[in-house]
Amino acid sequence: MSALTPPTDMPTPTTDKITQAAMETIYLCKFRVSMDGEWLCLRELDDISLTPDPEPTHEDPNYLMANERMNLMNMAKLSIKGLIESALNLGRTLDSDYAPLQQFFVVMEHCLKHGLKAKKTFLGQNKSFWGPLELVEKLVPEAGEITASVKDLPGLKTPVGRGRAWLRLALMQKKLSEYMKALINKKELLSEFYEPNALMMEEEGAIIAGLLVGLNVIDANFCMKGEDLDSQVGVIDFSMYLKDGNSTKGNEGDGQITAILDQKNYVEELNRHLNATVNNLQAKVDALEKSNTKLTEELAVANNRIITLQEEMERVKEESSYILESNRKVTKQDRTADGQALSEARKHLKEETQLRLDVEKELEMQISMRQEMELAMKMLEKDVCEKQDALVSLRQQLDDLRALKHELSFKLQSSDLGVKQKSELNSRLEEKTNQMAATIKQLEQSEKDLVKQAKTLNCAASKLIPKHHH
Repeated sequence: MSALTPPTDMPTPTTDKITQAAMETIYLCKFRVSMDGEWLCLRELDDISLTPDPEPTHEDPNYLMANERMNLMNMAKLSIKGLIESALNLGRTLDSDYAPLQQFFVVMEHCLKHGLKAKKTFLGQNKSFWGPLELVEKLVPEAGEITASVKDLPGLKTPVGRGRAWLRLALMQKKLSEYMKALINKKELLSEFYEPNALMMEEEGAIIAGLLVGLNVIDANFCMKGEDLDSQVGVIDFSMYLKDGNSTKGNEGDGQITAILDQKNYVEELNRHLNATVNNLQAKVDALEKSNTKLTEELAVANNRIITLQEEMERVKEESSYILESNRKVTKQDRTADGQALSEARKHLKEETQLRLDVEKELEMQISMRQEMELAMKMLEKDVCEKQDALVSLRQQLDDLRALKHELSFKLQSSDLGVKQKSELNSRLEEKTNQMAATIKQLEQSEKDLVKQAKTLNCAASKLIPKHHH
């Protein structure tokens, strides 16, 4: 059995007590933690006598994990109970410097880390309980607010720091028990992060979640911006829960001294806050007095300026009244002249509009004539093309007749028979050729006439187009 004098619940313990607490910190897996009333009893596993029934050896991982779960559950019970009692005796809002509250967060951190699976990252293996806590916002929508607040905190760089900040905000929100119950009920989600025999996967986790309901009577307030949550070392101080048999009578006196010292520290802190507020108010009063003097000076200058502006306004009014009278006289004279000019302008406008309408009508006529001439040009071009084709065919026929004539003349020379018939035929052919030559000349002449007509039409169209543009 270990028996040590528990230290007082001072917010800031001395260096000797911190050293003593560090010396008394032990590993949970080598000891069995049991409850003796409201105190903690530790025994080494090697000192525990074995029963005749076969039990698993101490090297069995399942046995060690079960022992660690039991130890953590008992530590959580003591931590929660001591925190509630000390907070109720203190009677004020707790902050981050309160020692029992610090130990409670350390115990909760050990509970959440128990049985965590190691995840391989770029820098090696990493165990962090921030991953399971992120799942809470999917199960309870109200937790999304604190999760977003944790992610927005600028000073947090590691997942461990974010998890610690999340625990503190959940305690401030008085929803830590609700969130832990919702998380423990989803074993299928926790299996991604925890081993099957971890505390969060077993019955001990549900018991701890039920014990957290009592913390709803505590009011806590934490300032996360200046607190370094990434580099804190989470070590359980067992000296706060171990009992000394010779000092049980002095516990009541120590508790009274602790309460008096806490009240003294609270009054001093309140006095410091009041002094700071008085100094701030005095500085604000001085600043307001200075600004008041400046405002009075500016007000006097503004009054002088208003007087000068009023004088200028009166002078401007007199000038404006004189100008208005002179303008009225001038406007009467100008109105008659403006009426005559307006009537002349209206007449001129009517003439211009009529002229514009006439020009538009003439333009429409010229456009229609131009379209008709373009149509006639297309028809003449088509007729010329047809006559050219006929002329080509006639010329081809003439060439064929000439060739036939030459052939017949050759045959006439080679043969003496049928000279008369051939001469008659030759005369006929000559007449036919002469007729065809005459028709060809007539076609050529008609073609020339058509070309002349097309040129005249083109000239007329070119003369109409510039007029249309003008």
